[in-house]
Formats: sequence, structure tokens, C-alpha cells
Amino acid sequence: MTEFTVTPPPIPAAGRQSLLRRLLRKPVALVSIGFLAVVAVVAVVGRAVSPHDPYTSSLDLVLAPPGAEHPLGGDSAGRDVLSRLLTGTQISIGAALLALAVALVLGVAGGLLAGYYGGVFDTVSSWLTSLVMALPAIIVLLAARAALGPSIWVSMTIFGVLMSPAFHRLVYASVSAVRHELYVDAARVAGLSDLRIIGRHVLWVVRAPIIIQSAIVMGIAIAVQAGLEFLGIGDLAVPSWGSMLNDGFAQIYSTPILMLWPALVIALTSMALVLVANTARDELERVSPRRGRRRRAAEWSAPQVSEPAAIVHADAGDRPEDVLLHVRDLVVGYDQDDGGIKEVVRGVSLDIRRGEVHGLIGESGSGKTQTAFSVLGLLPAGGRVLAGSIDFGGVELVGASERVHAAVRGRRIAYVPQEPMSNLDPSFTIGSQLVEPMRVVAGLSKKEARARALDLLARVGIPDPQRTFSSYPHQVSGGMAQRALIAGAVSCDPELLIADEATTALDVTVQAEVLDLLRDLQEERGMALLLVTHNFGVVADLCDRVSVMQSGRIVETGPVETIFSAPQHEYTRALHAAILDDSTPRGALSPREVSAP
Repeated sequence: MTEFTVTPPPIPAAGRQSLLRRLLRKPVALVSIGFLAVVAVVAVVGRAVSPHDPYTSSLDLVLAPPGAEHPLGGDSAGRDVLSRLLTGTQISIGAALLALAVALVLGVAGGLLAGYYGGVFDTVSSWLTSLVMALPAIIVLLAARAALGPSIWVSMTIFGVLMSPAFHRLVYASVSAVRHELYVDAARVAGLSDLRIIGRHVLWVVRAPIIIQSAIVMGIAIAVQAGLEFLGIGDLAVPSWGSMLNDGFAQIYSTPILMLWPALVIALTSMALVLVANTARDELERVSPRRGRRRRAAEWSAPQVSEPAAIVHADAGDRPEDVLLHVRDLVVGYDQDDGGIKEVVRGVSLDIRRGEVHGLIGESGSGKTQTAFSVLGLLPAGGRVLAGSIDFGGVELVGASERVHAAVRGRRIAYVPQEPMSNLDPSFTIGSQLVEPMRVVAGLSKKEARARALDLLARVGIPDPQRTFSSYPHQVSGGMAQRALIAGAVSCDPELLIADEATTALDVTVQAEVLDLLRDLQEERGMALLLVTHNFGVVADLCDRVSVMQSGRIVETGPVETIFSAPQHEYTRALHAAILDDSTPRGALSPREVSAP
């Protein structure tokens, strides 16, 4: 068979450069970053480089104009304005960073967990967020000052708590939009833990809105801190931008220039923060491709079943020794709005032997994918196993905890989906998505995982493994993406590979190549293969045994030769009758005569 390959387009230079380097190419961002860098340096060393003691007063300096020894003059208490401005930068920036850190920790963590897990956690966190948003911030800060004293650090900590709902709602909305993306479930199937998925794949998606929100909150924190001290709520004895603003306003008629210095620093710092954040957001969104298509209507989630603390070992009495997957009387149902339950899988029994290619065939809606999802522990939201048993290599999966399923997924059971582009995270290169499961599941070092990934990419027929390894999903074809997913699926040497309509989204030529690849890999590694399909041609070409499903039930099972030569069930015969045979096709279309009106 002649193989046609498509050379991926060159990887954009922007995709290889760090975010900081790309920002430095933007004049606005460059100037803003330069100014913020100066502010940061002053915040660190300002007290040490102050020409005078910011706390020492002199009668000669009371409202003194700018001069050679005191470039910015003196304030109403006879203290050097420049020294207080340098020292106050450290305190003002530190207090604003404290408020930002508190808001980030509470808001981002809560939004990630609530958006990813939902359920009771979502309800409780949403209620707490609404409660905090309903609190009047100024009254809370005034009450805190009365109870705890005029501490800028306490005030900014409380303000950080009050600002955390801004991050919570932003992150929650973003996570809710991506938590059911196929690439998130692909990461779960690969054996990654929820914490790793949240920290890498989900948090990465919301980084752009977090960056811009952080700049806004930082600017607000600086303004609020200055405003509190401007109103006399803070500790005026501590040098800060706000206390200097308060002193300058008190002398606005006699020495208005005292208002200029703190107001100028506050305004320029806030402007620089917003400009850098907006430029960074634009760069991140420009480089990262748009998300793939949303998943189909049914959403995936963990099964809603009871969770024992340890692995439940199945009774092997009725399971033949060579059977790897032993399913008996499996019933899967979905909760309905009226309180009832709709069964979609009704008493399915299925055996898959070690090293066997088993086809599961039936029309759309027959329950094939629901059966496969039950084995993986990834039933859609509202779905659960109502009855039956799933014994995989001596481990009972029905009623097992998520920890038990996670120990099986990626390590012993792998999965190849039908939509390759939607199952790859567009924010990361293909190589990074292949390396990560091998490091987590197989315990390989980064160097070993990289070498193995390149070997697998070459084995699955990718002509330039290094280029594909370094490419983003949108830079390769659908066939290349499917081959990469197959490489990832077999990377940890699973005992069972579930291929769910793995060639449906591909053209005919690529379908044949992928099917040949699956068969070759199955023979090389001796793994069992469950092929979920509606195509009898695929079954005839690859499978050793086949089970036919109709309306949630398996109506016939047997060797593929028997199913094709002597089908017993009426539905199987109907599927055979629907296959195109070698009969003469109809003739060419002829124009229909239309009578004149």
C-alpha cells in the first residue's frame, strides 16, 4: 500500500520562545516591564538606599521645597520625602502582594476544585463566595481596625479574602467550560491523577484570565491600601504611599507638590500592571490555538457508585483462566428528570481472552460505548452501574473507588478514542503529552520517557518523529494525531487496549493504515484488543471473536468466521444484509421530463 505523508508546517518561532521574551518585543510591554522592574528593585533595596532616615524629623525640613540635599523636599513633619517614598514602596508593594497572594490561594484553588469536581463542593464554595461578596468591604475593614488595631498587613490580608471571589468565579467559569473536554478524559484514561490534571491541563487553560485578573487585583490592592491610609484608617506612622498621600492632601493649599509624588507612583504602577497583563494575555491567546470541538452531548464523569477503601478481588470460580475481562449481567442506567432511571445497557455478559481481538459491533445507540466506559470507570454524568460485575484480571471494578480505577487506567487498560484532535490538549506539544503519562505511570525519567516516545512515534509510522514530538496538535493531520494517541496508549504496555471507533474520523486510506497498525501492535505486545465499531468490514479484517449488540443487549457472540458464515440472530442477519455486496449498481441518472404547464 502506498503511504502518503503530509509534512507538518514549521513550528512558529513564537511557540518556542518564552512569554517574557515575546513581551520584550512589544514596546508598550517593554516600557511597562522596565518601570515595574524599577519599582520591584526599589521595593527590595529602597530602605537601604534611602539618603536619610525616613522616620527622623527636622524643623528645617517642615514643608521644605525640593533642593540639592533633599530632591523632593520635606513633608509636614520635617521628614525627607524621597526617603519616605523609597521606604514606602517596600511597604505598599509588600502589602498589595500579600492581598494578591491571599486572593489567589483562596480564589484559584476554590474555583479549580469547584469547577472540576462540582457536586457538593461546588454548592458549598458557591455559597461561601456569595456570602463573602455580600459583605461590605469598608465596614469589614473598619471593624477589623477597631478590633485588631491599625495594621496594614492585617487589613490587606482581610482585603485579600474579600477579593478572592473575583478569582473564584473567573476560574470556576473557565474550568467548567473545559472540564468535560476530551483531552481531560484522555489524561484520566492515561492514568494521571486528578491533582496532576488540574495543575497541568486545567490550570494552564485559565492562566491568561488569571494573569489579567492578578494585575487588576494588584492595582486595586495598591489603591485600596492607599485609600485606607488616605482616610486615616491605616497606621500613619508607617511610611507608605497612602500615608504620604494623606499628608500631601492635608497640605494641598500650602504645598500641593506633596500630593504629586505618591499619586504619580500609584498611577504609573497601576497603569504598568494593566498594560503588561493585557499584552501577556494577548500573546498567550495568540500562540495557543483555539480549543477543539466540544464533546458530544453526553458528558463524562466518574461513576456514581459506592467506594470501598481497598481493591475488591473478584471470585475467579466462574472465570476461565485465559479470560482477561469478564463482564457478567452488566446493567447501566441514567437518572431522569422525573426521578426514574433509563437503562441503556441491559444485562450484558462479555468475555475477552488474553491476546484476543474482540469486536463489539452494533448500530449507534446500541450501548457499545457505554459498555466500554463502564469498564474504564468513565460513565457520563448521571450514569451509573446498576447491577452486574466487571472482573478485570481478578480485580472487581463495579463498586470500586476512583483510586482503584486510576490504578487500572493507563497501566493495565488503555484507550484510543475516535476523535484524535479533541483528545489532545491544544496548549501543549504532542511530545509533552506523551512523556507525562510515562513519567507518572511507568516511573521513567524525563530523558527515558522522551526516548521511548520518539521510538513509539517511529513505530506507529510517523515519518519524522522529532518534528511531530515538537508540534502542537493543530500542526499535524488527523491521521498523525491518531497515530500519536495510539503510541501514547501502548506506551505503558497495557494488557487491554480499548479502541472506540478509532478510525471513524479518518479518511479511507488512513483508516486502513491505522487498522493495520493496531493489529501489528496487538500481535507484537500480546495484548487484548476490544474494538468498538459499527463497521463489519473492520470486524472481518481484525477480529478473532465478535459480539453483536442491539438495544443494550448482546444478542450473539462467537468466532468471526461463524458470525459471518452462519449468523443465528435476526439482528445479525439484518446487519449482514445492510452490507454493500457485489451487485450491479444502478445506472446513471437521467433527466426527468417535465410537462409544460
